[in-house]
Amino acid sequence: MTSTPPRAQLCIWTDIDPAFEADFNRWYDREHMQERVAIPGFRFARRFKALDATARPYLALYCTQDAAVFTSDAYRNAFNGQTEWSLRNFARMRATQRRVGTLDVEAGVGQGGFLAAFVLSEAALAAVRDRLAAQLTETTAADGIIRATLQVTVPTLSVSLTAPDAAAAPADGVVLIEGTSAEAVRAAAVALAAAHGLPASSVTVFGMLWRLGADSN
Repeated sequence: MTSTPPRAQLCIWTDIDPAFEADFNRWYDREHMQERVAIPGFRFARRFKALDATARPYLALYCTQDAAVFTSDAYRNAFNGQTEWSLRNFARMRATQRRVGTLDVEAGVGQGGFLAAFVLSEAALAAVRDRLAAQLTETTAADGIIRATLQVTVPTLSVSLTAPDAAAAPADGVVLIEGTSAEAVRAAAVALAAAHGLPASSVTVFGMLWRLGADSN
């Protein structure tokens, strides 16, 4: 029996100079999300903005049917055919982190308006991976929490597309906890991070700006 590969996800964390923020948001909302979701294999895209002060206040998540989408001709052609508007905004983005990974754990249902995120190092992930799935599933039983996921980074797919000489991201884990309450997702993420030796400051809470599905009209 052939197993189905897990879904995959691209995470983009970034900052933008306030002088260009309005154009950056307009580009994301009017062009970039639509272009990416139109690529075969993309399922949906979501944009978030941090609720607290942070070095990278904007987060974009792109869910795909599997990781192979990011090596497809369609994805490569989309990157090679950037518009002038895209190139301007890519150049303006600051301190950007790009991670492509497999969604090895998807617990709960739906998607939340609030999301808390933290990163487990490659070494920490290796040590806790066996019990993390159960912990994430348990997390979704709490009031205000509806979904918890683990994205495991694929280093070869997580190189910077605009700075090809930059080092690839390690095979770490991105933990995402979603829900209907900012306070609930923060508390759940802080508690889980603490259980793995991470401080509360490692958790960032975001509010969702909008979502675009591949089947949207």
